[in-house]
Amino acid sequence: MGRWVAAREATPKRYTRVGARKHIEQVFNAAVLEILDPIELVDLRVAVLVGEDDNPPAIALVCETLGQLDLGWIETGDAPIPWRAAAYAALGETLGTALPVFGYQDLFEEISMYYWDGETDDESALRSLTVFHGLSAEELEEQTLPSEMNARRPDWMISANAAKPACLPKALACALRRLRDAHKALERLASDRNAWHFDSDTLYEYVPGIEECSSLPPLTLVPFDEFARELDDVARHGMEMGFMDFCGLCPLPEISRIDDWFASLRLGVQFLLAAQDLVRFDPPNP
Repeated sequence: MGRWVAAREATPKRYTRVGARKHIEQVFNAAVLEILDPIELVDLRVAVLVGEDDNPPAIALVCETLGQLDLGWIETGDAPIPWRAAAYAALGETLGTALPVFGYQDLFEEISMYYWDGETDDESALRSLTVFHGLSAEELEEQTLPSEMNARRPDWMISANAAKPACLPKALACALRRLRDAHKALERLASDRNAWHFDSDTLYEYVPGIEECSSLPPLTLVPFDEFARELDDVARHGMEMGFMDFCGLCPLPEISRIDDWFASLRLGVQFLLAAQDLVRFDPPNP
């Protein structure tokens, strides 16, 4: 990192060891904050990690926001359901590339394991609750079943309700296209030069003890108003032990990778800004 900062200096200067460390941190942090500053959708933090056991230094990107992402007009607006469903589906299909976020299907699978031993239909879930959990008929009446949970989804959460691009107003179609184009650019990055690449095995090498936290991401696209009980149940471990809140971890075996890291950071921010613009966008009613 020191060599990267020195290469950016127009005029070489002499520093004490303490002064050099402070200067390096200031230059690096300023460069990072300038890139991250426009993002309001989530709070992100960057940390430089020292490698052990011959591992090179690494830069970690961490999400400090917890809970449901603000879905804006998609959740609370009065635009037609097909428009809202198209925007929600696009976010669900793309945001996981940059952010630690889970959607409805992830929640359903967690709840399936939590309540019904992995079963996904009512008949099998009832059998599990009766045979393996020993619930009485009266107790079964109080239990949530898969069909009831699925039925609670608002229409805009169901991808089958999403309108085709040709059926959307031009401004909304353009916003969705910008999101998907930015997502494709982010996905094309090489994993070893990508600030947003997440690999749990690599993370365990750099952050000892992180495996004890919940594997659940800290962010969700599932609305709390409809699924508060389920979200509280699956998030309990994370609230006690912490969530898997890393967006990415990028080892830096050589100085040139720092510039690659910054380039990938900018691409990810462009993608998140496209998502942010989509959430803030409120299309006029037809």
